[in-house]
Amino acid sequence: MQINSKDISYPDNLEINENLEEFVLQQQIYRAAIKEIKTKLEILDEEFQVKYDHNPIHHMEYRLKAPKSIAEKMKKKGLELNADSIRKNLTDIAGVRVICNYLDDINRITNLLLRQDDISLVRKRDYISNPKENGYRSLHLIVLVPVFLAEKTESVPVEIQIRTIAMDFWASLEHQLKYKSHSEISEALRERLKSCAESITHLDMEMQTIYKEIKSEICLFE
Repeated sequence: MQINSKDISYPDNLEINENLEEFVLQQQIYRAAIKEIKTKLEILDEEFQVKYDHNPIHHMEYRLKAPKSIAEKMKKKGLELNADSIRKNLTDIAGVRVICNYLDDINRITNLLLRQDDISLVRKRDYISNPKENGYRSLHLIVLVPVFLAEKTESVPVEIQIRTIAMDFWASLEHQLKYKSHSEISEALRERLKSCAESITHLDMEMQTIYKEIKSEICLFE
């Protein structure tokens, strides 16, 4: 296998304690894990469309943590920067964000995914039932998914964030506003952002109720 060093970018101060081929192979394994989760979720979404005329998933986004971010996180934790140490200590290198239409869809997708025999739940953090202090809401999962390689099978961690369209709208803009401020925003602005998050939660609940009522009306006329 030939590896071109131009295929992957490293920060200037990044020291890889093993050959480049092993590091690039590790990145490929995490990409494969993302594809496995993506395929599982797409199949569930398509099944719901056929059975119930409803797609619980609006869209999905994917990300593979950049080498620079990996190096910075390992350094912050005071850990050695090598493939084995990265595998043992980082669970968020591969990430999938699932944007659902309604609140109920989050639970449906989560339960169906975790019921699959080859998916192992490592950690679950429910920021929907227990929002963060700033108002952030989302369901975070760390799962292990098998990746079948030529000579072995590896269980690879993938971070999955599941939220509604409304939650994603708030989280994206809140992150953008904080990033653009270049400094700590005032308490008054934080409270306003939190208030917006609460308003969006009420909107999510109302849209869920309207959806259920429309479905009920359709059933009455069938």
